[in-house]
Amino acid sequence: MPRHIVCLTFDFDTESGFIARGLATPTMLSRGEFGLTGARRILDLAKSRGIPMTWFVPGFTIESHRAACDAVVEGGHEVAHHSWAHVPPAEQSRDEEEEDMLRANEAIEKLTGKKARGYRSPSWDLSENTLDLLEAQGFEYDSSLMAGDYIPMMARRGDIAELGKPIQYGEDTSLVEMPISWTLDDHPHFEYMRTPNFLMPGLRPAREVMDSWYDEFVYMQANEDWGVLTYTMHPYVIGRGFRMFSFEKLVDKLIADGAEFMTMEDAARVAHEKLF
Repeated sequence: MPRHIVCLTFDFDTESGFIARGLATPTMLSRGEFGLTGARRILDLAKSRGIPMTWFVPGFTIESHRAACDAVVEGGHEVAHHSWAHVPPAEQSRDEEEEDMLRANEAIEKLTGKKARGYRSPSWDLSENTLDLLEAQGFEYDSSLMAGDYIPMMARRGDIAELGKPIQYGEDTSLVEMPISWTLDDHPHFEYMRTPNFLMPGLRPAREVMDSWYDEFVYMQANEDWGVLTYTMHPYVIGRGFRMFSFEKLVDKLIADGAEFMTMEDAARVAHEKLF
């Protein structure tokens, strides 16, 4: 029987990503703070449509904005791991990454009563140690890699990539990889970022982006017997009123087309059964 799963995922970074990038001026921080408003709107949408979501929440956000995180839990949504400080693992030593990972999971356990089963790295940039650390800490899935679109796979460790030589793939881990894509992330489409050395123009029309996102589901439904489509959003980005308006329309179209909404934890377990 065909089964077409949609995971609505939200990286609830608030101010953490700006601080991690050294952009801690009042205006930059206020952009992250707007995520609190966006989160309320997203949770209202989830409640009105009766759909589950997955929130990747840094420990920073849990300890800085506890009431907002309590609302996520009270809504029945999954809280997954997104580091403590939103520093990309590729920029950390093994000890730094492990310490950050443990600290974040302690915050999640205090919030939800259990440790996270899923992980998404800040900036989608794993280190060579990340998968080993996730396995050691009992995680079930990762959502940071881009080798697939609709069909999850087992995350792989130990690839060897050297200039001038063929790539050598490593071995599968026990972690289900729930693939993601920048094309299905709201941040590069919408967010305007300017620093002395960097410009992200963003600011694309919301309807245009949501139409493309809908086409991804239509393609999956037409070409795969089963699959998981993951959308990645940030409350301080998608939570703007006009974007929420278009996002709500997307959700309603997906519901009408028979999409099965799941938390990523549940979808990863379905995928594991399919893969084995």
